[in-house]
Amino acid sequence: MRRKITYTFVIYKTFPCFLLKMNEKSYLCCSLNNLIMATISEIKNRLAALRKQMQTHQLSAFIVPSTDPHSGEYVPEHWESRKWISGFTGSAGTAVITLEDAGLWTDSRYFIQAEEQLAGTGIRLFKDRLPETPSITEWLGSILKKGDKVGIDGWVNSHQEASGIQQELKTYGVELETMTQDIFDAIWENRPGLPQTPVFILDETRTGTSCTDKISRIQEAIAKNGASAIILSALDEIAWTLNLRGDDVHCNPVFISYLLISKEGHTLYILEEKITGEVRQYLNLHHVEIKSYSALAEDLRTFEESHQGILQISPLANEALYNLSAQYADTIVQASPVALMKAVKNESEQAGFRKAMERDGVALVKFLRWLKEAVATGNETELSVDKKLYELRSEQADFKGISFDTIAGYKEHAAIVHYEATPETDIPLKPEGLLLLDSGAQYLDGTTDITRTIALGPLTEEEKTDYTLVLKGHLHLQNAHFPAGTCGTQLDVLARIAMWKAGINYLHGTGHGIGHFLCVHEGPHQIRMNHMPTLLEPGMIVTDEPGIYKGGRHGIRTENTLLIVPAQETEFGKFYRFEPLTLCPIDKEAIAIDLMTDEELTWLNEYHQLVYQRLYPLLNEEEQAWLKEATNPLNR
Repeated sequence: MRRKITYTFVIYKTFPCFLLKMNEKSYLCCSLNNLIMATISEIKNRLAALRKQMQTHQLSAFIVPSTDPHSGEYVPEHWESRKWISGFTGSAGTAVITLEDAGLWTDSRYFIQAEEQLAGTGIRLFKDRLPETPSITEWLGSILKKGDKVGIDGWVNSHQEASGIQQELKTYGVELETMTQDIFDAIWENRPGLPQTPVFILDETRTGTSCTDKISRIQEAIAKNGASAIILSALDEIAWTLNLRGDDVHCNPVFISYLLISKEGHTLYILEEKITGEVRQYLNLHHVEIKSYSALAEDLRTFEESHQGILQISPLANEALYNLSAQYADTIVQASPVALMKAVKNESEQAGFRKAMERDGVALVKFLRWLKEAVATGNETELSVDKKLYELRSEQADFKGISFDTIAGYKEHAAIVHYEATPETDIPLKPEGLLLLDSGAQYLDGTTDITRTIALGPLTEEEKTDYTLVLKGHLHLQNAHFPAGTCGTQLDVLARIAMWKAGINYLHGTGHGIGHFLCVHEGPHQIRMNHMPTLLEPGMIVTDEPGIYKGGRHGIRTENTLLIVPAQETEFGKFYRFEPLTLCPIDKEAIAIDLMTDEELTWLNEYHQLVYQRLYPLLNEEEQAWLKEATNPLNR
């Protein structure tokens, strides 16, 4: 009897292969080495094609960053050139290709992954931020000759970054060549196009301020710098200004575009097929003209003829945009005023955050009530609990997706600060140890970001001690009162002092801003050790997320989102405090109560009382009973 044999193309552990099916049995064909070699061969072909382009442009090296023209945290597929040329799929890294050599710089999160994915490609791994690792410019300076040219794509490198590279290369006698032609267009077959999803209006009842009013405020701000026009290139600034949102970038409700605001008129540069009739009518009402995304370059070439006065551009705008502006207009480089404007939320935005946090809190209570019993069955993993939390959030009104990729780290995985579970790293959860869950959601009225570390069962004394030190720091920051004129750096010590006394520290920042149905990471204010001069003001939203990470053992972080509000005014001036926005119980089982002061226990109990009061009416009887137990006062 003849056997029926079929072949199916599949992906196995990121490598393409064929599934051989014989009757009822399936076999993975080809050795893993052969699969890797096929990938290596493709990368080598891409490198060869790039080097031909480099020779055509008389370049000795080319730098490929992980950025796009808008300096966003997440990059649309169209601009994922570094991933395409190197085969390294991590989110952070810079590839540098010379005519005979190549290197890739990435941080410690990706050392193991990069070594595996770069093996055999001819691209060397440079472990960034280690003392023995040369910087990109140091390496290029050591292998290139005086007069050699290093190329960059001016559209995906910021003016600030390009200026730094140029100055550093100059010390070696090497020149920087800024290209305005995308070198990858000539070699990247089937390159993804720009997203074409429609833009939509965020109603003024949610934003609290009209597009016209925001534009007027921006014009007033730039006039103080002597400018009469400004180009906005940061996508969240454009979305905020116009009260529009989109779906072009992973986790961020923004759309690819530029916005020119001037006395003579305002222009949105965007793929016009993304503009619906409703949005077109809305923009016309607010006197915003619509032009194609690529038309900005030509308009800048005629700027002096059609506009009068000085053009303001951000140092974070891309280098090609800066060069065009400087060539054809009287230009000043100044930070955009929009960053600070959108950081201070108005009353409508604050109310929206509170509503979004209630719905998010409901989803989290449902999840936490389910979690420990589910783990006890032995059927849950890091990825499965991530999926469950997504399902519960998606049931909430106005849910528009996640605000960042969830970090679900169990035991030693949680010690990797930015760990993200994959099918290859996913591990089962057991009724013991700690699970760190850092997640967030996008709702039409607000963006959420919360971390809870959960005891799935018995803990070691070390785990309890570290958990409590983190909680003490979290509570000390959350309950701080501080005078007007305070910046985040001045408060950072409050989150660290308890763990510093124990000889422990963490290297990431303690707090960041959050956008209103926008990017989950927003500036310009931050709470961190290194100096951040932006002053904290009422209306700003900031996270409170200290942590402890011990390699091979555990990671712990507790995070709430806070709103800065007035506290009191005395003869010594105005004082502010934090209002917790996040509504979710903090796991009491992991607390070493003897390490807590009476004041800290009071703070924790007051927070849990707030959570109970706000969420209780929104839950069913079983959920209410669980929440009551989870928020009952903790006493000695």
